[in-house]
Amino acid sequence: MEVVIVQDAKAGGELIAETIADLLRRKRDALLGVATGSTPLPVYQALTAKVRAGTVDVSGARVAQLDEYVGLPAGHPESYRSVVLREVIEPLGLTEGAFMGPDGAAEDVQAACEAYDRALAEAGGVDLQLLGIGTDGHIGFNEPCSSLASRTRIKTLTRQTREDNARFFDSPDEVPHHVITQGIGTILEARHLVLLATGEGKAEAVAQTVEGPVAAVVPASALQLHPHATVVVDEAAASKLKLADYFRATYAAKPDWQGI
Repeated sequence: MEVVIVQDAKAGGELIAETIADLLRRKRDALLGVATGSTPLPVYQALTAKVRAGTVDVSGARVAQLDEYVGLPAGHPESYRSVVLREVIEPLGLTEGAFMGPDGAAEDVQAACEAYDRALAEAGGVDLQLLGIGTDGHIGFNEPCSSLASRTRIKTLTRQTREDNARFFDSPDEVPHHVITQGIGTILEARHLVLLATGEGKAEAVAQTVEGPVAAVVPASALQLHPHATVVVDEAAASKLKLADYFRATYAAKPDWQGI
C-alpha cells in the first residue's frame, strides 16, 4: 500500500485525475470504477478540466458504479445512478452507453447483485477503482464486519452511515435502509485501488486502515491485501498516522516514471 499525503482536497483531486488521465492514454477503453459523495468531486472536476483543455481523451472510457440505494424510484436525484450521470458522465461528455451499474429498483435484488458482479467480470474487470472511506472505515457500503471475501450483494446501512448521508436528502427518514454494493472481494479484483480521504473526521479511519491490522471491523483495511493500492489523504486526514513522515519521505523519493 502506498500512502500519499497532499496539502488539501484540491491537490488530491489533481493527483488522482492525472493518474486516471495516464491510464486512459495507455488504455483508451479503460473501465473506471467511481464513487459518490462529496469527497471524490475534486477528482471529477480536475478530470473534466483536463478534458476541456484537450490534454486527455475520455471518449472511449467506460464507467462502473460502486453501489446503489435499494428502493428509490427511477430518476430520483439522489439515486447513485443519477449522481454519477450528473457528476461524472455528463461533465466528461460521455453517454449513458458508457455507464454500467446495479439495478436498485429490481424486484429480485439478489439476482440484480449477481448480474452486476458477472457484468463487471464480462467487461474485463475494473482498471482503476476510486474509493472513499466512511468514518467507521467502510468502503463502498461494506459496513464494519463485512466479509473480506464478499461479492456484490444487498447490505443494511448502519445508523451512522444513514446519518452521514442524510445531508443529501430532505429528511433523515428518506435515507434508504438498504443498498446494493460491490463486496470487498469484488472491489479487490480491480487492478488499481485509489482511496481518497479528506478532513479530520476521516483521520481515525485512515489510521486504522493504513497502520492497523487487517480486520473485518475496518473494511478498508482490506486494501493492505491488494498488490496496487494507493491511499491519498490531505494533511487533516493524515493527522493520526504515526508513520506520516515516512510516507512523505518515500513519496518524495519516488521516481517520476513510477506514477501512483
